[in-house]
Amino acid sequence: MERILIIGANGQIGSELVSTLADKHGAQNVIASDIGQDNVYGAARYTRLDVLDKDAVMRLVVEEDVTQVYQLAALLSATGEKAPLKAWTLNMDGLLNILEIARERGEAGKPLKVFWPSSIAAFGPNTPSEATAQYTIMDPTTIYGISKLAGERLCEYYHAKYGVDVRSIRYPGIISYKSPPGGGTTDYAIAIFHSALKGETYECFLGPETTLPMIYMPDAIRATIELMEAPSEKVAIRSSYNVAGVSFNPRELADAIVAARPGFKIAYKPDSRQQIADSWPKSLDDSRARSDWGWEKRIGVDEMVADMLKNIDVGLSAAA
Repeated sequence: MERILIIGANGQIGSELVSTLADKHGAQNVIASDIGQDNVYGAARYTRLDVLDKDAVMRLVVEEDVTQVYQLAALLSATGEKAPLKAWTLNMDGLLNILEIARERGEAGKPLKVFWPSSIAAFGPNTPSEATAQYTIMDPTTIYGISKLAGERLCEYYHAKYGVDVRSIRYPGIISYKSPPGGGTTDYAIAIFHSALKGETYECFLGPETTLPMIYMPDAIRATIELMEAPSEKVAIRSSYNVAGVSFNPRELADAIVAARPGFKIAYKPDSRQQIADSWPKSLDDSRARSDWGWEKRIGVDEMVADMLKNIDVGLSAAA
């Protein structure tokens, strides 16, 4: 029986992982945690937990006999640029605490499997932008991206030196209707749907031709769980795997929305996030994820747009 701890459960990925893992392993075997008191998404089990408090995390892991930790707590790209020292501390020390706990638990005969998300932000302006390879130039320009690159190296180090079973995905931009935009450079692809359904003109902070790799949340969650469930011998890469969904730009996404919601309008007013986006890939080569543990994306742009419009519309109607 797995006992799973999700740290940062009130964030975009965590909120969906909690419900999916609860369905799979039983709600009482999934502990959602975050730094705040609020159990935002109604997990059956929720506790306030600060990933920077290593002793508190270790106590919970021991008391609950936790077998898997998903360490998702982080400051994202745009938010991190406003508070770079805070972002570095949270993103790096949080990961290091979990890797150290996993090392100590392994030495005590209680192995702990760890998931930690990396990001396309780990790439940079000198990274080849088309079909970006698993192994390539990585020269991130944001504190978020720098922390992700350093984190990848830490994960690989702890696996090689201590045998920690740590697994990771370099997420593209993640699109979901269940959580609001959270300070990421790709979050225009969530906010745009809210504007469309409210009858508002969406003012996009990226230019119309800014193509970026994206993934719809159901595919992102499925990839995460498939990687965590893969036999250890199939997980050959312990830094982080490229995983691809679909690539598009704001103009293409707006056109797809107009096809479903005629009359929707978009305006472009690029801000500081444009420079960040320009340093990221346009598409990813995820052949290693496909060959190593069988990853395949399922959801394309048109299906994603239809599902986003339907579900956000239901949410807005319920709120009204």
